Amino acid sequence: MTDMPHEAPQGVLLYTPEERARRDSTVWTLIQGILAPLQFVAFLVSLILVVRYLATGAGYEAATLSILVKTGFLYVIMITGAIWEKVVFGQYLFAPAFFWEDVFSFGVIALHTAYVWALWTHALSPVGEMGLALAAYAAYVFNAGQFLWKLRMARLQQGAVA
Repeated sequence: MTDMPHEAPQGVLLYTPEERARRDSTVWTLIQGILAPLQFVAFLVSLILVVRYLATGAGYEAATLSILVKTGFLYVIMITGAIWEKVVFGQYLFAPAFFWEDVFSFGVIALHTAYVWALWTHALSPVGEMGLALAAYAAYVFNAGQFLWKLRMARLQQGAVA
């Protein structure tokens, strides 16, 4: 068992009562709750368009636009998530409760940004761009899973406290 107050495993609370109250009272929780599923829908649509392009060679422009939309959602959710973390935990990023999620978020952002750079500079072929987008999407799925696991842990802990 660890001494860090925010780690979820082994029965340690993810949120202190004060942090939970701040989480529940801030508008940033609602904003994150709206943006996360919108980003996921953008991801699904984009994934379909990217796979269609790779399978058929058709729809490069639609796939590219969809990746840029998904990337825009990612940037917005990262900025608003940092604000949420500041309100709830008192620091913009790397609060102990979400340290690893934030670390992997930066990897996801790096991959999406590398895609934008490759698109802008023509550093990769269209197929290479789509491959990079798929790598970014794989990282996004892993990172989204991290956040969903934390959400589940928080709900289980809230139920246990109640």
